[in-house]
Amino acid sequence: MTPAGRSATADWAGTLHTPAGAAPRIASLVPSLTELLFALGLGERVIARTGFCVHPRDAVRRVPKVGGTKDVDLDALRAARPTHLVVNVDETRREVVDAARAFIPDVIVTHPLVPEDNRRLYELFGAIFGRDDQAARLTRSFDESLAALERTAAPLPRTRVLYLIWREPWMTVARDTYVSATLARAGFDTLPAESKARYPKLGDDDAAWRDADRILLSTEPWAFRERDCAALAAATGKRVDLVDGEWTSWYGSRAIEGLSALARFRAGG
Repeated sequence: MTPAGRSATADWAGTLHTPAGAAPRIASLVPSLTELLFALGLGERVIARTGFCVHPRDAVRRVPKVGGTKDVDLDALRAARPTHLVVNVDETRREVVDAARAFIPDVIVTHPLVPEDNRRLYELFGAIFGRDDQAARLTRSFDESLAALERTAAPLPRTRVLYLIWREPWMTVARDTYVSATLARAGFDTLPAESKARYPKLGDDDAAWRDADRILLSTEPWAFRERDCAALAAATGKRVDLVDGEWTSWYGSRAIEGLSALARFRAGG
């Protein structure tokens, strides 16, 4: 047990983290988890972020930037003197994490792969930073949103979708990603069904184009727009819809709103 009378809490890398105490200095390199820290009432403890950490929009502006998610300025990060660093397996380069461990005492590694992993995120952050009550409230709200989405999707036929996140080249998501798992809860089964790559590239003659019942274009990381839907619908003869990428790829507190938005999207046809 820790001096505070609590067991240490393990992150996704298996690293044990003891309670942070009253004055942690938190740097976050993960946009959705920066927002989660604010949702847990830790906004005043966040002292560094990336340029892609844009939520909550007004409050996060006061937090200094230390580069992007893929091009972190390690000198700026060191100068911020964080006690804790929040990273993600998919979003943070391994060499950045390894370098940061030399000067940051606690590096919290995350890797949610299914929507239900949000419960673990809330509990992990709540335990480390003394926000158990706030974490419990988020968990209740998340459970309500997930249940509502599954009720909406249950009576509807499952739909095979090609969910595009990039062009030049076209790229989609494999089924072992958080995005695909989230879409599955809405009754959307992503193509291809099997892939060695987590974010497969697609050729113009790939079977996924033919097999998809519907094509979904994400607003991020490529900023697809409605005009892209119209152009791709004309080229493929498929139904093509625009989906806010934050609904499917942002975990943490935004997942609550994202699941609710997906339920409305699914209900609308």
